Amino acid sequence: MTNIDLTNEKILRELTRNGRISNLELADRIGLSPSACLRRVQDLERNGTITGYRATLNRAAIGTGFVAYITVGLNDHSKASQAAFERSIAAAAQVRECHNVTGTIEYLLRIEVADLAAYKYFHTEVLGTLPQVNAITSYIVMASPKDERA
Repeated sequence: MTNIDLTNEKILRELTRNGRISNLELADRIGLSPSACLRRVQDLERNGTITGYRATLNRAAIGTGFVAYITVGLNDHSKASQAAFERSIAAAAQVRECHNVTGTIEYLLRIEVADLAAYKYFHTEVLGTLPQVNAITSYIVMASPKDERA
């Protein structure tokens, strides 16, 4: 277990906002010397608290600005059925996130595609053809006033 003290929390918050921040600027923002700051960041990377860095994309600029969340219910609640569904979803480029959740449905998906026609294709030709799928409910994102995913 990692020691997430107040200083490490500050480091993680700043890196979540901007993973490309220089060590010098990060150290200045959190009130550490550059060497102490670098040592802490390296410890957080080494112990697996920080698992990587990535670019945050403007999906509209690359043609995938249509976002939907989909809840999916399966017709069979077996481990084999879940594994088959997850394999199919892993192969679908339109699916940006897949979460196995509790409640009346088994999965919550985040879909990013070009437009409504592309979404309809995914809904009908990808999800609609999976034998494990029993129920699909779509929620189209109209705006995202807060989105802190890295």
